[in-house]
Amino acid sequence: MFEGLIGNTNAKRRLERMFEVGRLPNALLFTGPEGVGKRSFAIGVTRRAVCAAGGCGACPVCERTGRFTIPPDDEKNKDDYKRVFFSEHLDVGMVVPYKRNILVDAIRDLEREAHFRPYEAEARVFIIDNAEKMNDQAANALLKTLEEPPATSHIILVTSQPDRLLPTIRSRTQAVRFGPVAANEVEEYLVGERGFTNDDARLAAIAAKGSIGLAVSLDLAAYREQRSAMLGVLRDAAVARDLAALLAAGEAMNEAKNKENFEPSLDILETLARDVMVLAAGGSGMIANSDITAELVEIAAAAGARRAAGWITAIEETRTGLNVNLNRKIAADALFVKFAGA
Repeated sequence: MFEGLIGNTNAKRRLERMFEVGRLPNALLFTGPEGVGKRSFAIGVTRRAVCAAGGCGACPVCERTGRFTIPPDDEKNKDDYKRVFFSEHLDVGMVVPYKRNILVDAIRDLEREAHFRPYEAEARVFIIDNAEKMNDQAANALLKTLEEPPATSHIILVTSQPDRLLPTIRSRTQAVRFGPVAANEVEEYLVGERGFTNDDARLAAIAAKGSIGLAVSLDLAAYREQRSAMLGVLRDAAVARDLAALLAAGEAMNEAKNKENFEPSLDILETLARDVMVLAAGGSGMIANSDITAELVEIAAAAGARRAAGWITAIEETRTGLNVNLNRKIAADALFVKFAGA
């Protein structure tokens, strides 16, 4: 049922148990961070529900189940998003957002389709991807189906933001939680299934923070460039003690071309600072960026563990400020002044 899907062993066992006892709920809620495989697991459950061989993954039924044709969400295709998209299997449907919203017409179409008996399988399965993008009108339309679910239909809501769903929807679904995939599992997958080199796989696994989807799609060249810039920040703070260079780095982070990279750069900076703290405290086997150990050792020797811990605290404080709409330019300047004086 879940061949080829890595991580989330507990979720796998729970879902398999549902089929073993013959009690697949009419409504499931798959929650967890972006890119950890929730949608792929939903397809796996769907295959198990419609395949006579128990979700073998290799038969024509399983192959058809996972093949969807979904057009670009531009204006000329808006009407397509007002209905359920069926895969090549007529008992498997999916609702996806049009731009930023799931259209109420699509949920109403799901309600209608869910009341039809299966065409060729023993059950029908409908996946609502990015379910948090239902507005109140769409969510209330879905409630009608969840309150009186047809016996032969199952609905799987997939979301990374369950708190944005109506409490009445959450209470009528059985939640299955998915967590980040372990870095070593991501690394093994990238090498074995995606042809990554060992060095690239390790770096992608570190950067993705448990998101297999992000690891696969990551632009490693761009990531290395960002990491080099953030390593330069730590070197300027600890070795050169150059406040002007630090403020220049803040200016660069705020340039229009780097707008989308501001917070990812903070993530990289924090990872590097943690590595410096570990090395300064005498650790070595637990650092994330092991491919640049020599550079980190130099910075650790100049900074010390206490100062590196102060950098981490300053980064967390900056994130808190950004959450309440602190200006990024002010945030970057304040952060790097702290770095210089920490």
